[in-house]
Amino acid sequence: MPSRRPETRLAPFARLPRRYHDRHIAHSTVDAYGRAHWLLTERDPGGRRPDPYDAVVVTVGDDSVGETHLHAVLAGFPALEPLPDGGFVVADQRSRANEDHVQLFDAFGRCGARFRVGDAIGHLQADEAGDLWVGYFDEGIYGDDPLSRPGLRCWSTTGEALWTFRPVSGAGEISHCYALNVHGRTAWAYPYTDFPLLEIDRERGVRVRRTGVHGARGLAVHGDRLVLFGGYEDEHDRLVDCRLTDETAEPVTEGRLVLPDGSTIGRRRVVSRGPRLYVQGEAALEWSVLDIS
Repeated sequence: MPSRRPETRLAPFARLPRRYHDRHIAHSTVDAYGRAHWLLTERDPGGRRPDPYDAVVVTVGDDSVGETHLHAVLAGFPALEPLPDGGFVVADQRSRANEDHVQLFDAFGRCGARFRVGDAIGHLQADEAGDLWVGYFDEGIYGDDPLSRPGLRCWSTTGEALWTFRPVSGAGEISHCYALNVHGRTAWAYPYTDFPLLEIDRERGVRVRRTGVHGARGLAVHGDRLVLFGGYEDEHDRLVDCRLTDETAEPVTEGRLVLPDGSTIGRRRVVSRGPRLYVQGEAALEWSVLDIS
């Protein structure tokens, strides 16, 4: 029974300052450098083709709070991703085939390039060079947008396709990218339906490992250790600790993840970054962390 599994507590990580609580949280994420970001608007932009609107990105990290004001944002269902140069990408997670739905903003909040990467963005992460890794969910993969069909791609910040997943031995077509973790220049992906672990280097190719674990929504990697978080039904708080070999991710122990106060985690959004799993609070006001390093 899940209640009898050993528990691992998350640690408090970052919280949106109270003075911003009257704004609408359009999206929030944590970047590769351990900074939390909130995309805030005056009202919910939800819906297709909204009028351009202004937004502010509030960044919390290193005991400081910063603001970046973005102008003429177009995304109805925005996903935010910080870039190494201090800029930001805002992408509409849903799009039509003729829409340039990704906007690139510089560190001063000015919009530059616009391009498209495909419908049904489930994951959006930048690597250390600023290239964008996009994992897609099933509505895009099986929809009418050919850009989404491979399930996982890497794009430049000018909209150039740099890498596209193609089935390899041990990993067939991606039907849904359940989890994505971009660390340095390596991307780790965990796709439905067979749930292999894909270790991707654009120059060396794809290494496939069998996991035997289904339905996880987050993954953390450190050395030869892999932790998978989440699962179906009553396993939504499951934590599986695995040892990486050349061909497999061998489960070693299984437990459950709980909130910092010991309460049950519920169904929460998770962001995977290297050895860390970041779990968003219920009202999206705060992030907690599990660091396996």
